[in-house]
Amino acid sequence: MVLSDEEKERFDLALGRIREISENPGLGFPEYSDFFVCTAADICRVFGIFEEIGKEGYFDKDIDSLKKDNENLFRSVLPANYGSSYANPDYAEEKLGIFGHEMSYLAAELVYLPQLIVDKKYYDVLILMELFLELYGLFTDEVKPTSKAVSETLFYHAFDYVEYYTLERLRDTMVPSENTAYDIVMNLDHDDPAYLFRYGEYISDNEIKLSEYLSRLSEEEIDRMAEVFTSGFRRGFDVMRVPFEGKKAVNIRYHIGEERIVKSAVKKFRAMGLESILNRYAVNRICRRGVIKQGYEATSVNDQFEYDHRMDESVYLDGRFADRRINASEAAYEQLKEYSSQFAGPAVMETFGEELFDPEAKESVARLNPSQEEISIDMNRKLSVISNKYIPGDEYSFTIIAFPLPSIGEDFDEIFKETMILNTLDNDKYSAVQQKIIDALDTSDYVEVIGSEGNETNMHVSMRHLNDPAKETQFENCVADVNIPLGEVFTSPVLKGTYGRLQVSSAYLGGYHFENITIDFEDGMVKDYTCSNYENEEDGKRYIKENILFNHDSLPIGEFAIGTNTVAYSMARRFDILDKLPILIVEKTGPHFAVGDTCYSHAEDKKVYNPDGKEIISRENDFSMMRNTDPEKAYFNCHTDITIPYSELGNITAVYSDGSRKDIIRDGRFVLPGTEILNDAL
Repeated sequence: MVLSDEEKERFDLALGRIREISENPGLGFPEYSDFFVCTAADICRVFGIFEEIGKEGYFDKDIDSLKKDNENLFRSVLPANYGSSYANPDYAEEKLGIFGHEMSYLAAELVYLPQLIVDKKYYDVLILMELFLELYGLFTDEVKPTSKAVSETLFYHAFDYVEYYTLERLRDTMVPSENTAYDIVMNLDHDDPAYLFRYGEYISDNEIKLSEYLSRLSEEEIDRMAEVFTSGFRRGFDVMRVPFEGKKAVNIRYHIGEERIVKSAVKKFRAMGLESILNRYAVNRICRRGVIKQGYEATSVNDQFEYDHRMDESVYLDGRFADRRINASEAAYEQLKEYSSQFAGPAVMETFGEELFDPEAKESVARLNPSQEEISIDMNRKLSVISNKYIPGDEYSFTIIAFPLPSIGEDFDEIFKETMILNTLDNDKYSAVQQKIIDALDTSDYVEVIGSEGNETNMHVSMRHLNDPAKETQFENCVADVNIPLGEVFTSPVLKGTYGRLQVSSAYLGGYHFENITIDFEDGMVKDYTCSNYENEEDGKRYIKENILFNHDSLPIGEFAIGTNTVAYSMARRFDILDKLPILIVEKTGPHFAVGDTCYSHAEDKKVYNPDGKEIISRENDFSMMRNTDPEKAYFNCHTDITIPYSELGNITAVYSDGSRKDIIRDGRFVLPGTEILNDAL
């Protein structure tokens, strides 16, 4: 964003004052001087590095030198330094007492200055520097400020700029532009990993090694990956019977280091008539700028830092803010409605193989209080209604595919090659096998899912009655189009009469590791839950509530599925990476249950058909039925899959109204006639 003359003057004055503070804080309360000196010095260090980056020939430096400068941009939150960083809530609370919560929030916001500078979002940088100075000013008076004064300063910053942030983030997400990322992808030499440091992101060995690996592949291999990715997206329109005409833009989400694949994908999408949007910012957050993984991303600079600040909206969230945020969203979508009508959807390249992360539970971190939890849930429901009004769920497509990261281990090269095999398995072969499973399940009264080898799973899943089995089906026959790789049949189960216990020894959900997670259900709703991540059971319950239930008191089962991709499971066991696979692949390696919305969220009225021509009628449940009468209560805006691996699975049995039974899986193996071929990989 280009600054006006007045804004440029404000920018120069703010930066000049911050440089003075870094050398001489001049506070009346010396116990707080260190925070302002250190934070001002961090800001100045970032600007100093970017002055060097702006010099001609900077990117001719060797990789080690570029890495050193890059680490300096994020010095305060590197794991080695985090213990004494004000971005660490524990340290901030220890040093600043009652002001620790708010000051840690500000320190976390400033960590993302490099991204804003690279993207030329100078107005964002300006108002962030002015926020720092406004807080500093509270401590220069003779009277010590109250906690309320500090809190109000942060609140009004978010409140006053909510319209600006909302419009900017929505524009980033929906409007094609030749921004920094687009230039990096389309115009730079991807054989030289120096280009990675132009993003303003923390660049680890993951990104460097991934880029180097892809640079060694032939153009044919790169194009083949891009073709699987883009053709899956295009097929999604046909599978879901969504009109493609009039669509002009696709949002590509990727991991830094994958630029060669992205460049090929951009060209293939353009041949379809779609321009590509490459952005890093999330439309659903206001102040945090880089942590939400809805655009391109890199390996986290510090997982614990991001976890500590995942609920920073607690600093400013109240009813007034929520109302203004909702109104701002409606206004932003209305202003950009031409682009929303042309939006074809997201095309996502996920990655897997990062080190498992078990977060430390801290009492000092920002959390929503009970009132804020209710406000947040209500606000997000209303925002979802607005989003669906301008981008209806039944008027766009998507695709998602996954590739490994070098951090997965020494077998990275082989795992990458085998992942490509997974992504190109024979659709027709699996469709025929999966249809056998669907035929057995369709006329059942309920399905039993029983664990083994100490797994306590014992689920009773109620099925619907088909009025016309010749034309209707309960399960979708899922092969590789929008959801790559192939390999599952899934349904939205009847909630009433669905009950039991779901238990998994280890699961990696939403980027977080869960140990011995157990969830009890009654009438399809979460009744109780535990995990063994923490000695204190209440810490474990809170961990689940915040990261699986997303602060809802309960959630329904939105999906019951049986994964059939035994090739993926076999690969995972062979390389011992089952706990590192993303949900996208893990959900295909056994039966799974999703808590939250159904798979047809916001698109229930769009008829969907299996390859055999039967209409899939299980597209809604008791909640989504309210979408037209009470839409704010129809959706929960989350969907988390929890998979039971074959090694912990005993039986899956269809039980019919006459009491007869038919095993789909027995002792962890497929036994239904016509499906035994799936056991070959096991």
